[in-house]
Amino acid sequence: MSGQLMSEVRALPEKPAGTPVPESKIEQPPVIRRAEVVAFALMSLLVITVVAVLYVAKAFFLPIVTAFIIGTMLSPAASFLEKRRIPRSISAVLIVILVCAGLAFIVGLISSPLMEWTTRLPELGSLLKNKLHVFDRPLALWHQIQSMFGSAETLATTKFELPKIDWVQPTVEFLSPTFTEFLLFFATLVLFIASWKDLRRALVMNFADHEWRLRTLRILNAIETSLGEYLLMVTMINFGVGIATGVICAATGMPNPAGLGALAATLNFFPIIGPVAMFVILVAVGIISSETIAAGMIAPLLFVGLTFMEGHFITPTIIGRKLQLNALAVFIGLAFWTWLWGPMGGFLAAPILIVGLILKEHLMPINSPQLPPD
Repeated sequence: MSGQLMSEVRALPEKPAGTPVPESKIEQPPVIRRAEVVAFALMSLLVITVVAVLYVAKAFFLPIVTAFIIGTMLSPAASFLEKRRIPRSISAVLIVILVCAGLAFIVGLISSPLMEWTTRLPELGSLLKNKLHVFDRPLALWHQIQSMFGSAETLATTKFELPKIDWVQPTVEFLSPTFTEFLLFFATLVLFIASWKDLRRALVMNFADHEWRLRTLRILNAIETSLGEYLLMVTMINFGVGIATGVICAATGMPNPAGLGALAATLNFFPIIGPVAMFVILVAVGIISSETIAAGMIAPLLFVGLTFMEGHFITPTIIGRKLQLNALAVFIGLAFWTWLWGPMGGFLAAPILIVGLILKEHLMPINSPQLPPD
């Protein structure tokens, strides 16, 4: 009986099994999880908070960060003096005194003609205004064209007028830090150079893992070496720009070529902003001191050619290949830090970018997972 049942069960028709759905080869986009959105939002809020704090507390953070950057650049000099059996604290004071003496010398070269021109400012303003009357006819023609196309404002008599100097006081306030900021900067700079060796040891020994200690030591060595090389190369390049500018001013009959050369070397420490400001100064001085506008524009145009060669060939060849700085990153960093901290932020933009690249190189090495090639 059981055999008969088994045969009947076997005789039942089998139901056709469902065919499996073929797997799709189309890659689906990754699903953004809620935790990732929350993490991104928190990170964005952290960045916004840090930027806001740096902007509001500029009077405190700018001298401190500047002292840290410049102190790291000058630390190799302190180590060199320390090897010559000079205590590091005394070396720090000597280095700061030498830096201040160099800055005072440059300020002396710049300030003497500046004070002379300041006393003659009304006379120079009227002289500049008289020489720029050559632009009265082009401006009158421009206003006539505007009136032909239905401009709402027409001027019966159009003359070239100098812009008002209401911006002088805000500009001076923007450029000149307070005495407290200077004092905080120099005190921090001396203490940082004197204690940098102990700070390095404390940062390295803060990690318990041997691998992280070695990585921290490599990062600190790379930052110190790169910033020192950057300061040396930029100083030599700007010194050359100052000498070349002084030669140009002397050859074209500009007044006080030594002071203008020192000013060009100083302003060239601030990328993009400094050369533009120097060009404007050379245009004003050239027009005032020359008989014609064409003669006064010779020195500014030669300076444009000099800065073009320096900015597009000399500096990228020396610094760009050595430190591997991306031009777009340098420009964006310059714009951001100048907006945040003014001209000193522009001076610190490249060193901060160098520090960021070193941290990225050591904390995210090349052998980590990378994006596939295009």
